[in-house]
Amino acid sequence: MKTTVVAGNPKPGSRTLDAATHLATELTGSAPDHVVDVITLGPGLLGWGDDAVKAAVDTVAASDLVVFASPTFKAAYTGILKLFLDQFATGDGLRDVTAVPLMLGAGPAHALAPDLLLKPVLVELGATTPAPGLYLLDSTYTTDTRIADYAQRWAPVLRSTLRTEAR
Repeated sequence: MKTTVVAGNPKPGSRTLDAATHLATELTGSAPDHVVDVITLGPGLLGWGDDAVKAAVDTVAASDLVVFASPTFKAAYTGILKLFLDQFATGDGLRDVTAVPLMLGAGPAHALAPDLLLKPVLVELGATTPAPGLYLLDSTYTTDTRIADYAQRWAPVLRSTLRTEAR
């Protein structure tokens, strides 16, 4: 199984990246195979044809399980993550990828954002999203049990959708 984390935070090495990496590790029992810290792709995200962006897109598309993570900005996921997701073909850009939407925020007001805002985009790109998205408080995700609880509940469901034999 090939696991990837995609973090769409405007700050490199962010808490968003940390939480997503922790979630991927809890879901699979090992560190992710690949990490895409989207902000490090720079201005190549603003167009098409950038080699680094294409390599990141190819890595994500070839993955079995991908945690897509964003902080909550203005009640939605970030523009930097949207720029990256726009690089995938509609309908089949994430075909055969099982995706987990993850968002972090300062308070519970946007707890439905992963399911209402991020999950539909991932489905539009062809991803399978059999579990609900996860929303974490950025101030407590390292001390509460939300990631472990989510992994215990949803890892079997996510594993059942993986098509590793096709890769």
